[in-house]
Amino acid sequence: MPTNNPYVLKFIKEATDLLNPDNVVWIDGSKAQLKSLADDAVADGELIELNAEKLPGCYYYRTALNDVARVEDRTFICTPTKDEAGPTNNWLAPDEMYARLKALYNGAMKGRTMYIVPFIMGVKGSSFSKVGIEVTDSRYVVLNMNIMTRIGDQALEQLGEESDDFTKCWHSVAELNADERYITHFPQDNTIMSINSGYGGNVLLGKKCLALRIASYLGKTEGWLAEHMLILGLQNPKGDIKYIAAAFPSACGKTNLAMLIPPKILQDYKVWTVGDDIAWIRPGSDGRLWAVNPENGFFGVAPFTSTKTNPNALESTKRDTIFTNVLFNPEDNTVWWEGADGEPPANAIDWRGNEWHPDSSTPGAHPNSRFTAPAKNCPCISPEFENPAGVPLSAIVFGGRRAKTAPLVYEAFDWNHGVFIGSSMASETTAAAAGAVGVVRRDPFAMLPFCGYNMGEYFAHWLETGKKVANPPKIFHVNWFKKDDNGKFLWPGFGDNLRVLNWIVSRTNNEVEADASAIGLLPKADDINIDGLDITDGQMAELLKVDSSLWLEDLKGIREFMSRFGEHLPLEIAKQMDELESRLNK
Repeated sequence: MPTNNPYVLKFIKEATDLLNPDNVVWIDGSKAQLKSLADDAVADGELIELNAEKLPGCYYYRTALNDVARVEDRTFICTPTKDEAGPTNNWLAPDEMYARLKALYNGAMKGRTMYIVPFIMGVKGSSFSKVGIEVTDSRYVVLNMNIMTRIGDQALEQLGEESDDFTKCWHSVAELNADERYITHFPQDNTIMSINSGYGGNVLLGKKCLALRIASYLGKTEGWLAEHMLILGLQNPKGDIKYIAAAFPSACGKTNLAMLIPPKILQDYKVWTVGDDIAWIRPGSDGRLWAVNPENGFFGVAPFTSTKTNPNALESTKRDTIFTNVLFNPEDNTVWWEGADGEPPANAIDWRGNEWHPDSSTPGAHPNSRFTAPAKNCPCISPEFENPAGVPLSAIVFGGRRAKTAPLVYEAFDWNHGVFIGSSMASETTAAAAGAVGVVRRDPFAMLPFCGYNMGEYFAHWLETGKKVANPPKIFHVNWFKKDDNGKFLWPGFGDNLRVLNWIVSRTNNEVEADASAIGLLPKADDINIDGLDITDGQMAELLKVDSSLWLEDLKGIREFMSRFGEHLPLEIAKQMDELESRLNK
């Protein structure tokens, strides 16, 4: 037995007795053990080993056809009262959910092996880090957890022999019955239970489940923040680096920003990737907020990742990566997806396992197909990636996709105003999303599906955090997606977003002035470098324009959304709405 910790042993006995596996294997994290697991999965046809020369150490995997994405309608927060979970989460009483799940888990691993995966979210020994232990009957889960977290004996060493401070993570693929699929969180019990899924977002329980839903609750009780944010370091030509955390709803270029490549005219700058998805943020003794990325890898969407859109992400996938639900090319044992470099293979196998050709009527890769790649593979991974102390934040950025309302960039008046900006974040639906185009969807802090407790209390926790630090980061909002009257994007985006980040950093250094507006502090047009861009003074004015009538209309939507939280909405947020309305009417 690799540990004598009585709390761990009690959890494992409970899981073993209920799940009834034929075999139990402790994952120690050794290369030999992991290679043996991968070899067995290849021999059984669960994985396909890819071209050892072109993609060394890489594998291909297909999920079940009914199991290709996170299932928000099957995701629950089980707190003692519905009020504690809040209006934005699915809720069921803990006793009722435990009974339902235990009936499904009963004997679910009969004839199978149960793998016990101890893991650390964060760097071993860091005060930020948290330990979890996942039991699973999926080799795919074990191999992915090895990429996304720090697994094995090192996690048990960090936990020690006497601590009960770990997240209990239950998983079984069971029968992959979509009608009995549950991804369930018990924040007060530090427990996650997932069943009838094999898709990464539902079964790699260190990711959204622990790192956001459970961690957001732990952060509230322990005095820190768990956020759906990228972390990047922006290095100027002098070598100075400032760190920025940023939250965006989906389809707003989050990963591209985290791995940004500067345009040629700004080649003396460099962006360092600390994290592309999750930030754990703690007040430091120096009066600043410090952030770490608790993950060890990237769980990225494959389609349209290319040398043109995100060369750093693509380079990260070149070795020791698991590809899920992309297209498989049996001619040379490689993979492909829509929007990838080069021509599609002439004869391939699609994500469903069917023959596929370039003239086939269906995509070769699923739109949510994924790669799981080690962060250390990324060419721009930050030298501070393994720093147990994290990095100090100079700015926090919120963003959304708005055709007309939000300007290119603006700064909050102060911390409380910044929290209001984060709480009212929104994006307009695109053609890629189901339903109508242009519908405004609120996604506070990009955390709507991931907050593990009442979101009104979450806003209050953000407000309180600002009181704990003497030098909080400045807060900004960006919108790369503003359009002219002909529906054409006004801003080029991608690498040129560095120009906006430079203004943000200049503001944190108090190097440039800003103009007050009804919604916040706006750049002076000359302070955003547009050298080499085909942008007229009129277009720049349109990019920075604030239309009070549009904002007053938007405020109606904000008020309607905030009304959901009732008495849990902080008075400060209500005050911010009133003050915004007053400024707009002036």
